[in-house]
Amino acid sequence: MVYGGKPSTGCYLCRKRKIKCDEAHPGCRNCSIYGRPCPGYRPDAVFRNENSKVERLVKSGSAVNSDAHSNHDSQVTSVSSADSSALSLSSPRRRHATSHAKHHGKSALTLYSPADASWDQRALCYFFDQYTIKADAEEPGHLDYLPPLYARELGRQSGETPSSCLKWAVDATALMTLANAKNAPPLMIKARQRYGRALRSVREALASPALAAKDETFASVVLLSLYEDIAGERNGLFSSHTAGFEFLTKLRGNAQMTHKRGRDMFHFAYTHTYVEILALGDKPRFDLDWALGMLDNSNPVERLIIGASEICHLYGSIRFASKLPDQASVESWITAGRECDLELSRWTETLADRWLPLVVYSSQGEPLLTYNRLSTAVIWNYYRAVRVMLQQLLLELNRTLATIKAANKQPSSAKASDTPSESALDEEGVRAVIREMTTDVCRSIPFALADVDSLGRPNNKSEGAWQMRAAQGYGLLWPLWYILSCGMPTPVQVEQIRTVLMHVGSTLGIKLAWVLAREAERMREEQDMQWVNG
Repeated sequence: MVYGGKPSTGCYLCRKRKIKCDEAHPGCRNCSIYGRPCPGYRPDAVFRNENSKVERLVKSGSAVNSDAHSNHDSQVTSVSSADSSALSLSSPRRRHATSHAKHHGKSALTLYSPADASWDQRALCYFFDQYTIKADAEEPGHLDYLPPLYARELGRQSGETPSSCLKWAVDATALMTLANAKNAPPLMIKARQRYGRALRSVREALASPALAAKDETFASVVLLSLYEDIAGERNGLFSSHTAGFEFLTKLRGNAQMTHKRGRDMFHFAYTHTYVEILALGDKPRFDLDWALGMLDNSNPVERLIIGASEICHLYGSIRFASKLPDQASVESWITAGRECDLELSRWTETLADRWLPLVVYSSQGEPLLTYNRLSTAVIWNYYRAVRVMLQQLLLELNRTLATIKAANKQPSSAKASDTPSESALDEEGVRAVIREMTTDVCRSIPFALADVDSLGRPNNKSEGAWQMRAAQGYGLLWPLWYILSCGMPTPVQVEQIRTVLMHVGSTLGIKLAWVLAREAERMREEQDMQWVNG
């Protein structure tokens, strides 16, 4: 009887499928994604007779080494740089064992079975780990409806049908996520092939009103938009799927707001759509006011959505007015904007203590903002970005009002026009709000990146330390972009935000971050030129 090494501690099903088990209790998460109950784990003490196995290995040692070498060469040829990242996908415990074996001059090949898992399975597990966050009483979660929907789709699927769009969308997004994170071009090619199949399946599903209204179809569009951002393949800054979100939201009607999954999908679609309306000046294609009436004003996320929608209405009435505005119109818009800002500022007054930021100090004595959860930091930064958008609109309206007044000014009415009106704007106060929001966003960045904990202590990212997931990095992008482009940041803050965007693009593999960083730089250069020429 000899000791043949520590046996796998994974669950029975993961060992049968030859994939890495996360060893969660009471059940493995991979099994829940797969749609099967976790069969459990083997006992700690396992005795096996290994004498005959050792004898066979000794007799065929040279053949094993030769085969292993040839298998390794063929894998490198077929998977290229994707194969080189296999070590980084393994557990820290396994990586430690490999380095220990190499240090002592022993082969570590026995620790890595070539059939450990297919790249599709690795991509799927990596994607669900990085982009799905289960909701609880304190955290809204992110795409936590995807694993059960995907498992249900796999369980009932027979051949390629319009309902298979969710499978192709998940597979495409998962492969692109892993390909970007690990710099694996062959996986990118495979991801684009799956993306094409997903697009075809979604188009087929949309041709049927019954299929178009299903959660699986809406979730597929969510994933296609996410794929587009991970791949950095938007049309400029505009998404190809915004019109699809608006169409499906209207088609699904009130029923989608009656259950949690439908509301979560609505939140994603609303944020995606109204970023383009507020930040990019896009025109809404459908009226979604009916859905806003079904939102819960006591829910922080939904109350913020309600506040943002009021600003969207104001933007729409200004940008798409049928005639040139007169003084009365501009003054009414300024009054409405100030009311929106007052209502938006009250959002912070209604939050529970667990939602409020905590002011702490770094080891260098710099003030930082931390939160109970990383996702809370993301939501707060959306609030700050929306406030900055509104302040910029007020400044623009005030300049327009000054121009109209100057054009209408008559010598005999000069004294009367100097009297402050109810719509008079304190421009310096507005700029102070912009600077405050910009500074608070920058102060929250170390916590949002998981560089510090809630007390401001450095997080060394060692094994067991909490880390930012890709979903949270994705949530940072648009607020950071708008603050960088229009938030009056100082040169130090500009460099800080630009560095974060580049970090999210390179480390988390979300290429939209690079696109936003370049676009913000272009916009700032244009603003500088206008200031010089003005």
